[in-house]
Amino acid sequence: MKFILAPDKYKGSLTGREFCETVALGIKKVFPNAEIVNRPLADGGDGTIDVVAHYLNASKVSVMVKDPLFREITAQYLLSEDKQTAFIEMSEASGYKLLKKSEMNCMNTTSLGTGEMIADALEKGVKNIVLGIGGSATNDGGMGMATALGYSFLDADGNELEPIGRNLVNVSEINQDNVNPKLFGTKIQVACDVNNPFYGENGAAKIYGAQKGASDQDIEYLDEGLKNFAKVLKSTFDVDVQNIAGAGAAGGVGGGAVVFLNAELASGVDLVMELANFDEVLEGANWVITGEGQLDGQTFSGKTINGVVQCSKKQNVPIAAFCGSVDVTIDEMQRMGLDYTVSILNQIGNLDDAKAKTAENLELASYNFAHLLKLSKD
Repeated sequence: MKFILAPDKYKGSLTGREFCETVALGIKKVFPNAEIVNRPLADGGDGTIDVVAHYLNASKVSVMVKDPLFREITAQYLLSEDKQTAFIEMSEASGYKLLKKSEMNCMNTTSLGTGEMIADALEKGVKNIVLGIGGSATNDGGMGMATALGYSFLDADGNELEPIGRNLVNVSEINQDNVNPKLFGTKIQVACDVNNPFYGENGAAKIYGAQKGASDQDIEYLDEGLKNFAKVLKSTFDVDVQNIAGAGAAGGVGGGAVVFLNAELASGVDLVMELANFDEVLEGANWVITGEGQLDGQTFSGKTINGVVQCSKKQNVPIAAFCGSVDVTIDEMQRMGLDYTVSILNQIGNLDDAKAKTAENLELASYNFAHLLKLSKD
């Protein structure tokens, strides 16, 4: 039998690779000659950089950039072995993880450092860039990122503006005279798993501004700024970012990337599965086994398991999900397309106890599943 193991991590207890190793132990106790293909995945969020490093056989590149408050820091991105592909995580340069709670205010933060990482990769001659935009501390519409790549933003008097959220409302003109020419020969894909518009009730500022330190008054101001910025983008580039699903991701970097980088917005898990050649390894598989820490309603929207299901169903390969906990109804499970779902928890206890026994419980769940398959075959 051929099994494809394609999990996300169990946050705080097992990496995707450890999940694969553990499940393989359980299966091999029943099917010692089984073909097992490990394809740990991620959805563009926390930990994606380590998964991608595996598939690109990539090395980490360090570069000096500006953090969200313009301070010099060292950030890292991945460069593939053939030097043709870079994987950049916005959070490494422009993430909230770089700020103290008291420093969080997306009126004053910039995505400049993200653009500096992109510029460094362009100078190294890459032809493909995958940009993950989770965990940002910014709401600048991608203005900072674009500034690092040669765009400049002017007010009504022709003065150059600092690329922060507060100044979106003042942008009157965008100068493109010094844009990095290497941008236009590079394919850029953005891992984007939300559908928020640029501005409005479901836009970048109103949905995410509060968690990035903006007050109610700030949020209204930022939303007006994004609306003004969208108008200038339309008159300059003839692109209406408000009509692009996901334009509001990462404080408007989703829309900014489409306009300034000529980027394509794509599902994070789809991009990782593409790097993992997932379609190819599925051929001839009897089962796909996936998993994550918790299976719940959020799994429907852009999460790893959902991506695995969509891909596997196209080739009619059944899917089993081994999860730390399961919080969905039978109807929801059926709608998701899962053929077998189990919580690996075996005892009542606290979260720390559960995490400590994750590997033991997962191996047992894998063994039981494989044994059930063997009985059904006999």
